Parts: sequence; C-alpha cells; structure tokens
Amino acid sequence: MNPTENTLSLKSVYIDFKEITKAGLAVSVVFSSIAGYLLGFDNYNPFSWSTLIMLVVGGYCMVGASNAFNQVIEKDLDALMDRTKNRPVPSGRMSSNTALIIASALTIIGLILLYLINPKTAMFGAISIFLYTSLYTPLKTKTPLSVFVGAFPGAIPFMLGWVAATGNFGIEAGTLFLIQFFWQFPHFWAIGWFLFEDYEKAGFFMLPTGKKDDKTALQTILYTIWLIVASILPVFGFTGQLKISIVAAILVLLLGLWMLYYALRLRKLGTSKAAKQLMLASVFYITMLQMIYIIDKFLR
Repeated sequence: MNPTENTLSLKSVYIDFKEITKAGLAVSVVFSSIAGYLLGFDNYNPFSWSTLIMLVVGGYCMVGASNAFNQVIEKDLDALMDRTKNRPVPSGRMSSNTALIIASALTIIGLILLYLINPKTAMFGAISIFLYTSLYTPLKTKTPLSVFVGAFPGAIPFMLGWVAATGNFGIEAGTLFLIQFFWQFPHFWAIGWFLFEDYEKAGFFMLPTGKKDDKTALQTILYTIWLIVASILPVFGFTGQLKISIVAAILVLLLGLWMLYYALRLRKLGTSKAAKQLMLASVFYITMLQMIYIIDKFLR
C-alpha cells in the first residue's frame, strides 16, 4: 500500500468512527457534562483535571457506544431514510459485527473511566446507555412515547457532571436533570416535525400525536414553558448548593421567552422552516443557559 492509499484508508476510518459515534452530538453531550462538573466542584470537592479528562473521554465513549448500538439495531431502517442511508452500517462500509465490537469496546472503556471517578457516575452512565439502546431505540417504531423514554438518558449528561464532581445525587443534580429533561421535548419534536416525511419512511413515531398538527404544537409550547420554569428554580433557594443570581435568572428567563417565541411561531405557521428554527433556537438555548450558569457561579 502506498502512502496515499494509507492516508485515504486512515481518513476513511476516522470519518466512519465519527459517523458511527455521531461525533457532533457526542461533543455537545460531553459539553453538558463539563458544564455540570464546573457547577459542581467547590471547596469540599476541589477541581481535578484528571477527573474532568476522565469525564470527557468516558462520556464520549458512552454516548458513542449508544449511537453505535443504535445504528446496528436500526441499520435496515436507516437505509430507508435519506439523512441516515449513508451511515457506515446501512451503507455497507462497516459490518454490523465491526460496529458491535466498537460499541462494546467504547462501553467498557467508558464505564471503567467513569467508575474511576466514582461508582455513581458509572452507574448513571450505565443506566443511560441501557435506556437508550434497550428501550428508546426499539420504541421509536412502536409509540410516540419513545421520546419520553429517550428524554431520560438524554437528560443524564448535565447532572452527570455534578455527580462526577461531588459523588452525590441530590436536589442539585436533580434540578440539572429536570432542566435538560424538559428541554428534550421541544428540541426533538421540532426535529420530528421538519424531518417528518423522512422518519415516516422508516415508521418512526417521533411526534406526540403522530402528526404535524395543532396538538403537537401545543405540547411543544407547554414543555417549553415547563423548561423555562425549571431553568429559573435555582434563584429561589430551593435547590441546595445549585444557585443563580437574580441577574442570571433574568437572562435565563429572557432566553426562555425567546425560545418560546419560536415554539409559538411553529404553532402559527406549522412549516418545516419554523420547526427547524425552533430546533436551532433550542440548541442555542441549552448552550447559553449552561454558560450563564457557569459564568454566574464564578462571578458571585
């Protein structure tokens, strides 16, 4: 093999690894864990670079493993959808056995790294991968409740960082979980709306009513409101060591109202463009919320 072929081979392996682990999604999930860790450490639980690195690598492994298992299970369905038919497994570039080996290796490495932080972090990591692969994935073709089930593993990363920092799951970690739990619904229903026709090809039920209708839009609005309420809870002093200032709460509230505007707009217009705008707004919202929480902690 000449150097050019070798380079192309390494590049293709790298690209396939990124796709099988959904690198973009995995990085955003790891960012949530980092945010939770930065919020969790204090004088009693001092900052540790080694812990943070293990959280980042272990977290990526767990998310990557979940995505790889998911793509093996859904390979025939992925082949039916335009947005997924070119993934490594459904396209035939990677065998199911190879993907399973990668997923299994990532699971083992991820669990070991998270366990080295503390047992509770590893436990929640294991729960996340189990719920995602064993419940959420098979339910996607059975019932719209799959999004509700999928919201549980999807909400774990933010609070996982807190557990990694403190070794405890209390009201603080529970609040972080609640915020990301409610966030899942408008985010994924927006995706389910503008990709409705593509999901329909594979028989996926992603919208609460199974249709792009007013009831789905209303539920999206309702969960956005619950998200706004959950996001400002720390300002009232009911969430233990997780606190935010009045200024931070106002900023988060304004951010939430901005996202609510796009949810209301989706109901009014009902277009794929409006749904995509809500999805993008939701990504911006959760990123900025975490940044505001972190900056507020260090400024107080």
